[in-house]
Amino acid sequence: MITVEIWSDVVCPWCYIGKRRFERALADFEPAVETVWRSFQLDPEAPAREERGLVESFAARKGLGESQVRSMFAQVTDVAAGEGLAYDFDRARVANTFDAHRLLHFAAVHRRQGELKERLLRAYFTEGEQIGDPEVLARLASEVGLDAAGARRALGDGAYADEVRRDFETARAFAITGVPFFVFNRQFAVSGAQPTEVFTRALEAAREASPVDASHAEGHVCDDESCTV
Repeated sequence: MITVEIWSDVVCPWCYIGKRRFERALADFEPAVETVWRSFQLDPEAPAREERGLVESFAARKGLGESQVRSMFAQVTDVAAGEGLAYDFDRARVANTFDAHRLLHFAAVHRRQGELKERLLRAYFTEGEQIGDPEVLARLASEVGLDAAGARRALGDGAYADEVRRDFETARAFAITGVPFFVFNRQFAVSGAQPTEVFTRALEAAREASPVDASHAEGHVCDDESCTV
């Protein structure tokens, strides 16, 4: 069994793109691969929710003009469209993602982590959902087959906070400073939203138990300087 751990944030545009490219590599690959989604926060200080839109908030925090921010977002929107993803940054709302990461650990216990990860990303980037709101999170959980009441209890009780923090600690131990970041069998890593063929080569290397260093390949990596959202 190959295990791929992916550190990412649900408000990271390149993480969603990287997810699609990685999934394309998985589609034609054997044997089975276990994918584990690990927690990472691009902006731990973000408010739980904010009424300002993402464009306005991002421009204010980075000291940029809104037209410059819109141009940046338009570029990543075009790349996302090439992967079949419909980004709508005008609808996106600032949110702290700590609770979303807790909910992903809850989903992992119930074997719905991958489904919830996808749902959260689409909710944020396409639908403009406020993913810092516990009620929104509970509803999204129910949409992928999780018990809404159980999700609500987990969020209210502070459950899985320790698991999220352990992911953060492991990221620091691995010197992960940007996401997405893919770790194959704890042997080697691929950093960024790489082309599908890079992920294919990494999977093949893991299958052959022959570690390769793909961590310096060129690609798009979110960090707190370039695409914290």
